[in-house]
Amino acid sequence: MFPLRDNIRFTRFPLVTAALVAINAVVYLLEIRHGGSFFGGPSPGVAVHYGAIPYEFSHAGKHCYLVPAHTLAGVHGTVACRRPGAASDPLSALGALPAQPATWATAFTSMFLHGSFLHIFANMLFLAIFGPSVEDAVGRGRFLAFYLLGGLVALGAHVLLDPSSTVPTLGASGAIAAVLGGYVVLHPRARVLGLAPVIFAVTIVAVPALALLSLWFAIQPVLAVAGLTGPVAGGEGLAYLAQIAAFGFGMLVIRPLARQGRGSAGTPEPPQLAVY
Repeated sequence: MFPLRDNIRFTRFPLVTAALVAINAVVYLLEIRHGGSFFGGPSPGVAVHYGAIPYEFSHAGKHCYLVPAHTLAGVHGTVACRRPGAASDPLSALGALPAQPATWATAFTSMFLHGSFLHIFANMLFLAIFGPSVEDAVGRGRFLAFYLLGGLVALGAHVLLDPSSTVPTLGASGAIAAVLGGYVVLHPRARVLGLAPVIFAVTIVAVPALALLSLWFAIQPVLAVAGLTGPVAGGEGLAYLAQIAAFGFGMLVIRPLARQGRGSAGTPEPPQLAVY
């Protein structure tokens, strides 16, 4: 089944959700311009430069760089970290290294980077389906804050779980996990309409939203193990636990936000089935 939308009526156009999907798509096209490919995602250099690296957050003042490493298999990139201006600098032989963005800034830039076409497609599809109902319930400004905080919670959990990791984290998965957690609380009995192939035809079917949410969580580790969530491998299991932390955050804070929001929690539409 290819999901299309849920059956929750919302009262206004989901402007923030649409903008987030558009911004993520544009950023993906920009990131692969500097190396990488459309389906394979960005180069390791882009990932290390703009991704969020736990080591940088747990070691104040240090920055990580992608540097060449010579092995029996040839020359490949590896991540090395240093404190700029240190008396003993193991990277000094490489000459001037590119200026790195502030560590706090990568907490936000990393949310809009994705490791491959399948990575961004899966994330944006689920954001487009489940984001509008949550945005309608809490209001546009609160939804944006909720989305960004969800991403920060996931990153914070990742840093706590593996503070010495030099693997850059990429993607909106943490933020979207928070949105999905909020959706479960607001609409536990919602259904999702989608296209399902039948012999010589296509039909619209309605499935429980919880089943589709479970599918999203099942997809995440598969993408990670396949190397589709970033060009630098490692830390897949801990990143998954960080997404679960963001999901729990979304479940906990959505009710107070929805009570303060200008929108309604939405009402379900009866599922409509048709064959084309």
